[in-house]
Amino acid sequence: MGKFCEICGKGTLNGNLVSHSNRKTHTIWAPNVQNVRVMVNGASKRMNVCTACLRSGKVQRALPKTHATLEAEA
Repeated sequence: MGKFCEICGKGTLNGNLVSHSNRKTHTIWAPNVQNVRVMVNGASKRMNVCTACLRSGKVQRALPKTHATLEAEA
């Protein structure tokens, strides 16, 4: 579940590492996925988002509630 981006769908790729002697070793390349709080339809939600989507602005980060905002709401 944590190896793919919920925004763009980027996931793991598999293949072979090929040495100079042409030996093949199976490997998996995973995207840089971070579990972040993002705004979805006005509500904050935790999602797995790749760093390319974070840098490009495809998602809006949800700021955590601070102590001052919690006191103001009460």
